[in-house]
Amino acid sequence: MGVTFNPFRAALLALILASAMPGCAVYEKCGFDGCPGDAKISADVRTLLNQHPGAAAPGAVSVQTLDGVVYLYGVVDTDLMREQAGEIALQAPHVKKVVNSLGVQNAGK
Repeated sequence: MGVTFNPFRAALLALILASAMPGCAVYEKCGFDGCPGDAKISADVRTLLNQHPGAAAPGAVSVQTLDGVVYLYGVVDTDLMREQAGEIALQAPHVKKVVNSLGVQNAGK
């Protein structure tokens, strides 16, 4: 009854750990409140999204910024809306990158 080596699980664990490390570096650099200017970037992105109601329903997109990288979360109606939200977020001043994690409602149906 020993533990067997599962290469899939090992690869998955390595991927999870590798993706978490850059976030740890930012937390060490900026703390849990984020880097200076992150709150302003998030506010600017929200303002831009609100100015383009065709990109997402009001309140459908959550915005977080960490060291100038904007993370978009939530669910939108179409792939086009998802793409537009990401493009709009890139227009905000001081955005380094956008990680678009928006889901599409009824995708694949």
